[in-house]
Amino acid sequence: MTEQLFIFILFGVLFLVIIIFRVLEPAYLLLFNKPFYIHWYPFSKMLKSNQRKILVDEFPFYNRLSSKRKMYFEHRVKEVVASYKFVGKEIIITEQMQMLIAGTYVMLTFGMRNYLVSLFNKIIIYPSSYFSTVNQAYHKGEFNPRMKAVVFSWDDFLLGHATSNDNINLGLHEFSHVLHFHCLKSNDPSAIIFFDEFNEVIKYYSDQNLNKELQQKGYFRLYAYENQFEFLSVILEHFFETPHVFKTTHPELYAHIAKMINFKEE
Repeated sequence: MTEQLFIFILFGVLFLVIIIFRVLEPAYLLLFNKPFYIHWYPFSKMLKSNQRKILVDEFPFYNRLSSKRKMYFEHRVKEVVASYKFVGKEIIITEQMQMLIAGTYVMLTFGMRNYLVSLFNKIIIYPSSYFSTVNQAYHKGEFNPRMKAVVFSWDDFLLGHATSNDNINLGLHEFSHVLHFHCLKSNDPSAIIFFDEFNEVIKYYSDQNLNKELQQKGYFRLYAYENQFEFLSVILEHFFETPHVFKTTHPELYAHIAKMINFKEE
């Protein structure tokens, strides 16, 4: 093959890729309400055996995945750890911290193509509840867009992670805020779907009759009704912690959430 022919073929492939993304993917998005693809890693990265064991021991979500999708999950976990700085405040960052926090973030965003967002660049960990200068109060966790930081109390993160049926999960809660802000600002296919479904989800907060029905059934804790941001975060905690109860109690709302994050039941 001559050099000129190789260059011609290369440009042809690139042109085809551009056509797929500029023309075909929007049409695919309209027809099927999901991106043309989610996972494509030409050079997939693998975790070390001890890191993988943490996922096996700590994430039922990971264990339910097929072998191929477990590889995708591991690749994303490794990318999250490499892409964001983990900062310990009066605590030493451990591999377990990185695996549990990255695994939680990957679990939440696993159905979305663009998961490495620029809204934060560091994850700050305190041993326990800490004093936040944002509102001069003690916090268990927060997403601070100005500082581009997600902050956790490690004690409270661990408690939320270990207790899988109380619908309180600090990691999911704070990362849900990140995801919400990202999808309000971005126009990638996953964000478009998220935003469209969010407009349906938020009706359960803003519509008086729907809101009254939710509160009467009492499935979601009262903190969900603080504002629309907390509403979404609390609902996503319930979605991952007690999905069968959620699906039975509020099937239509559950379906909107599943579409919103492109969740695939294994």
